[in-house]
This record gives sequence, structure tokens and C-alpha cells, in this order.
Amino acid sequence: MGEHPHRGFETVTIVYEGAVAHRDSTGKGGTIGPGDVQWMTAGGGILHEEFHAPEFGRSGGAFRMIQLWVNLPAKDKMAAPGYQPITAADIPSMVLPEGAGTARIIAGSFGGERGPAHTFTPVNMWDLQLTAGGTTTLDLPEGHTAALVVVDGRVTVNGTVAEEGQAVLLEREGTQTRVAAETEAKILVLTGEPIGEPVVGYGPFVMNSEREIRHAMLDFNAGRFGRMPEREATGA
Repeated sequence: MGEHPHRGFETVTIVYEGAVAHRDSTGKGGTIGPGDVQWMTAGGGILHEEFHAPEFGRSGGAFRMIQLWVNLPAKDKMAAPGYQPITAADIPSMVLPEGAGTARIIAGSFGGERGPAHTFTPVNMWDLQLTAGGTTTLDLPEGHTAALVVVDGRVTVNGTVAEEGQAVLLEREGTQTRVAAETEAKILVLTGEPIGEPVVGYGPFVMNSEREIRHAMLDFNAGRFGRMPEREATGA
């Protein structure tokens, strides 16, 4: 996607296959590939662009990634924009009990391991690879909004069947969630402490009121989101 603005939230890009190149108005950028994560804080305003990485664009192949939008509380919506490049090597991984599979901890904590992502509110983001027939019980924070997204395969979550591309939204009461994999499966486990504030979204902006949305549009049109750096010259 070409140059575009954001304000008031964070984007999280998880790559499963392929490679994506990023650059933004803070001067940060880079390329992320399979297993890597890009955590960008739009905060008070950022311009960025994302494309297939040049080498991947030339070679081609499967391209698969997930992008999540993480809301920011009102007190942090105008925070300084930032960029966290998180490589696969940065993400702790642990083996689940009884051979059920593995878990990568991108954000929050799981089984005594902490993920590398900095978050403004309590957030958990776990990338699970489950073996066919494997069963695991997840201990989720009481009161969090929580969902499991099936990236690949077929699983049963507390008795509810979910397949590739489907999500299961969990109740906030209780902490334990049982996941049984009918096939090999990849799932994303997402939890967050409720912010409890109004949410008003318009295109690339996520704020608390229509007035703030209008202000974001005015600031963007006035050039207050910074400028993209010049592209580096490349040889033929």
C-alpha cells in the first residue's frame, strides 16, 4: 500500500509467508519475513507505506500475513509515533505440555515467558502451533476481552468448532480456555484489558470523538504528520 496516514492506534503485522518492506515518517523502516512482527505506533500521527519486499517481488511465491489494529487509550492517542521491528529470533518460544505444540509470545506473558513488544495497555498476543490431536488449556487474564483466531487448521475452543479464517470471541468471566486441535493448526490468541472509552473510527484514524477525527483530518491536510524520507537511490 502506498503512502498513507494513521492516528490514534497501533498496527501489528505478523508475517507467515513472504516478505514486506516498511518505511515511515519517523525515518524508521525495514523488511520483515516469516516469523517476524512489525509493531507500529501511529500515536499523534504517522505516514507510512508497505510493499512487497523487492527481492520477494522479483522471486514471487506465497504471501501471507495478518495485520491487527490495537486501540490506544485517550491519554496515549497523541503519543509520539514509533516503530518496533521484532524479528523471529526476538520472540521467545516454549513447548506446550503433553506434546500439544509450541507457543511464541509476541506480547504479554505466557508460561513464565514475556514477549518483546512494548504495549500501552495490558495486551497478550500468542502465536500457537498445535499438533493434530493436541489439547492445551490456556490461562487467560480475568476480565480481558479475548479472542482466538484460527490461521490454519480446525480446532475446538471450549466446545466451539472453528476453522481457518474464523475467530472465537470468549467471555470475560473465567480464565481457563481449552483448545483441542483436530488437525495441525496455527492460532493467534489475543487478549486485552478493556479500555472502556468511546471509539470513533474514520478510515485510517481511530479516536474518541468525531471532533477528534475532524482535527486529525485537518492536521493531516496541513502536513502535521511529518514527511516521508527520500527513497535511497538504487543501481541498475
